[in-house]
Amino acid sequence: MKFMKIGTRLDAILTKEATRYVTLDVSSDLTVQVNNTKYLLHKFPLLSKCGLLQQLCDPTNSDNQTVELHEIPGGEEAFELCVKFCYGISINLSAHNIVQALCASHFLQMNDALEKGNLTNKLEYFFGSVLQAWKDSILALQTTQALPTWSENLNITGRCVDAIARKIWTDLTNVTWSYTYTRAGFIRKAHAGAPRDWWTEDVADLDLQFFRRVILVVRSSIPPALVGEALHVYACQHLPDELDPNSSGSVVKHREILEFIVSQIPTRKGSVSTSFLLRLLRLANQFCVSDRVVAKIMRLAGRQLEEAKLVDLLKLRTSPSCSTSFNYIDMVKAMAEHFLVEHRRTSCPDSGERQSDSERSHQSMTRVAKLIDSYLFQIAADPNLPVTKVIELANTLPDNARADHDDLYRVIDTYLKEHPDISKSEKKNLCHKLDCRKLSTDACMHAVQNDQLPLRTVVQVLLQEHVRAAMAMSPVGLHGNMKAMLSAPTRDMAKDMTLATKGKDPMNGRMMASNVNGQRSIDQSSGEDHQRRGMTSPPVLDKATIEAVEVDQASEIAEEDDSKSRTGSKVVNFSGRPVASEVTQDGHSKKKMKPKRMPSIFSMIAKLTSKLPIQKQR
Repeated sequence: MKFMKIGTRLDAILTKEATRYVTLDVSSDLTVQVNNTKYLLHKFPLLSKCGLLQQLCDPTNSDNQTVELHEIPGGEEAFELCVKFCYGISINLSAHNIVQALCASHFLQMNDALEKGNLTNKLEYFFGSVLQAWKDSILALQTTQALPTWSENLNITGRCVDAIARKIWTDLTNVTWSYTYTRAGFIRKAHAGAPRDWWTEDVADLDLQFFRRVILVVRSSIPPALVGEALHVYACQHLPDELDPNSSGSVVKHREILEFIVSQIPTRKGSVSTSFLLRLLRLANQFCVSDRVVAKIMRLAGRQLEEAKLVDLLKLRTSPSCSTSFNYIDMVKAMAEHFLVEHRRTSCPDSGERQSDSERSHQSMTRVAKLIDSYLFQIAADPNLPVTKVIELANTLPDNARADHDDLYRVIDTYLKEHPDISKSEKKNLCHKLDCRKLSTDACMHAVQNDQLPLRTVVQVLLQEHVRAAMAMSPVGLHGNMKAMLSAPTRDMAKDMTLATKGKDPMNGRMMASNVNGQRSIDQSSGEDHQRRGMTSPPVLDKATIEAVEVDQASEIAEEDDSKSRTGSKVVNFSGRPVASEVTQDGHSKKKMKPKRMPSIFSMIAKLTSKLPIQKQR
């Protein structure tokens, strides 16, 4: 820090009660009142250097005159510095008091027009040297907060901001001054130059109004990552981790800081970390910022959601405004949708030059799917969580996002255990996204024994495992059309199996014929062929299980028909034709024929798999 000393005489100003006076042999002929302090002074040294006192006093009048200077910037302290200069008493100047002394000298009009080498000229010279030092510039800018009007009118604030900006733009090899840098793992001696963000901690000490001016000046000339780092450091120093309910005044200040930080985040992806954005989102809910600010945070965080950590997503639940209304799930869903928009924009699978980018894009999608499933698993145990929230968030990602569905099955299993009373239709909707073809063997074994799952889902798991076992032991394998049916991503499995049991191709409804190698299809193979090849039929599902599924399906059909009749919808059978009805005398509708019941899924599995050739075990 730089210092400047002016004057040689010892301090001769004494205090008696609320009066300050100079110990001279000559009696006082000028009384100056500054706020609550009275100064007994002399006209001769003051009027010759102070243009304002010349205007307020009559130098020819020998009587004691009183002048009030309540509006002097800096108050008693700044006025006393000017008085000491007039009497030749030594004063010490530094970045702490240069601003108030400079404003007071301009107020008293202590310029060179009255006397060469007057105080204002000396202070301007020293102020220029203060701006050459990094930390002195920061300190001088902070002191302008006490005198905002005078500092702006004299351009003191602007000169401080410009000096700080010039230091930030300096080449790193020329940064030789002292600065504050407390990053973990940084050893200054091991680095030839200063780190790129050497200035962020010192600038973060500024008040918001000055920090805003510095950022607005430098942001167009520095990389976006540096702007983001400066905003991150400032938020860490000025924003709390939790809201203090007892301090309403601080909420307004924190809201203003947060809104400014969000407004200055660069649009380039990766300028700030996803963890920082999620922290801002959590604080935004606590401080009740505008919806526009919240939407921008979610958009920025969603673009780089693959970098998010599960613990940061779970912290969104701690907000009082989100814990009861489950808005935090809607926020995660919105961020996932923004990620999909960014993913579709950046993925270019048809371009050979962007193959590496396409692979990275696919990896990002897989990481987000893993993150969403892990998040759902953590919140699924909430007894108050509506099933619609789980379904909406699980369905946000496309079908190809999940490499396997083991994590999704864990979510469904956890939710069903904590919510055993949900309806069958809700269970069906919850399991709709689950693809049994993507379940591991362990997950399939668990699903088959899970009595909370809908029977339709259990049937699909059994079919996959049964066919998988048949394919593993069959020397011929499945018919090509059957393979296509099992590998089709979004087909109605029950309908396909119904066609297959009738000997038709599930893919086009035509009768299955021989394959291109001249071999007979599986549906045309006879028992004699099985015996000749040393094959045996697989075990058929027991009759009791088939009947249980048929009863369950019949109850589902009855529920659907009853629901449609209550809502006024037309009742249709499984062929798609409406059921005829007649109106009775009491005005009620009476059905003339019942809808045809669909064949049991278990029956179709048994019929299909009984025809699959299985190698005899020795």
